[in-house]
Amino acid sequence: MKMHRALCFIAALTLLAVSQPSANAQASSESSSSSKNLSEAITPKPAHMDLDLQYYRPTEREKLRNYAFDSFGPYAFAGSALSAGISQGETASKAPNAGIPPDWGQGWDSYGARFGSEFGINLITQTTRYGLAEAFRQDTIFYRCECTGFLPRLKHALISTVTARKGEDGHRVFSPPAVIAPYAGTEAAVLFWYPHRYEAMDGFRMGNYNLLAQAGLNLALEFIYGGPHTLLSHHHVPVLSKATGSNPDQQ
Repeated sequence: MKMHRALCFIAALTLLAVSQPSANAQASSESSSSSKNLSEAITPKPAHMDLDLQYYRPTEREKLRNYAFDSFGPYAFAGSALSAGISQGETASKAPNAGIPPDWGQGWDSYGARFGSEFGINLITQTTRYGLAEAFRQDTIFYRCECTGFLPRLKHALISTVTARKGEDGHRVFSPPAVIAPYAGTEAAVLFWYPHRYEAMDGFRMGNYNLLAQAGLNLALEFIYGGPHTLLSHHHVPVLSKATGSNPDQQ
């Protein structure tokens, strides 16, 4: 029963996303492109504006490489270890509904189960995002903002959580893969390896936190890792794009 509910929920999200009119996005892209070209010809672009006109669409190999990094790279292992540790600590506190799932108890075996669960959620999340991005022909890789200033970069990082790039010009569109993927990972957890008392709505609730975690990761990538205007400029974000200057081969 709960599998049926979860599948219906994910299907409803997919249908809602697919109903987004692509014609509007294309018309908006053409209109935006022509207006930007005209604006560039008349006046120089201020330093605070986003310089997305230099977008270079990543190759399939680059997208696959980015998927592998997000799924099996250091962030995936570190994030899973941290989440498992927090859950383990909450279970030890014996607070109500703490340490998801509390049924797994304490000890290294329990920590291993929680680590595997978190890693599995992330793997399914990233696989869903990559697979749906291919189906929708969207580029869901995170690109650091080429703007300056805290607020423009904050806005860019947050908007990137639910949007993607599309087309050769890389215009920004609403991204069903980015929205659906976090919920697919948590729904899989409650359906396949969480105790049977967990339902689809528990997966949805956890998916909200998974989506917020993606927003937090985007903020970290924007403000901490890589690029000449970040705190740790000697690090590189796993992004392969000439637009952001984050391609190690170019530096």
